[in-house]
Amino acid sequence: MFQIQRDTTDLLGAHPRREVAYGITSLPPAQADPARLLALNRAHWTIENKLHWVRDVTFDEDRCRIRTGAGAHAMASLRNLAISLLRLAGAENIAEGLRGCTWNRAQALRLIGLAPA
Repeated sequence: MFQIQRDTTDLLGAHPRREVAYGITSLPPAQADPARLLALNRAHWTIENKLHWVRDVTFDEDRCRIRTGAGAHAMASLRNLAISLLRLAGAENIAEGLRGCTWNRAQALRLIGLAPA
């Protein structure tokens, strides 16, 4: 078991807040030193910041009206495919990469392998 204590403020440095999170790990004690547990916890947020945030903000996924049948699953798969292709192409900003594909059809076709590189 471990405990992580976070002390935060708002962007202006006001309204301090303390948050305590508890966790359980299957790592043996020799591998569960505080630095490793903190690194693993911070790596978890990489997924949230690199994928979920992009899906929520760039694709506005939460407001998608497709909810029945396999449509929602298919759209989520297409969004993940687009994010993956852009990341493999070196895009760090997915919104910018999507705009680039919108403005340059040849670039979009290259990403999916339908045009020469």
